[in-house]
Amino acid sequence: MKNDFSNSNEEEIKYFHKSISKKVRFYRESKNITQSDLALDIGIKSVAFYSNCENNKYNKRFNLEHLYKISKSLKIDINRFLE
Repeated sequence: MKNDFSNSNEEEIKYFHKSISKKVRFYRESKNITQSDLALDIGIKSVAFYSNCENNKYNKRFNLEHLYKISKSLKIDINRFLE
């Protein structure tokens, strides 16, 4: 039997990442910026990787550095992704 000492479950974590990705997409689209342009601006050379993060595919996720750079690029407060 596996003991789970975590204060959150896998579904909560998936929801958390999905929520952040949706907000990134919303703010990117509201500024009329393509995935490709934003990916390159934050130093991600693979648009496919960026797209997978934004669409929660293949277990790819934005990390804190990505979110920091995205917030700078979109000129918004990073806290908007976490609200």
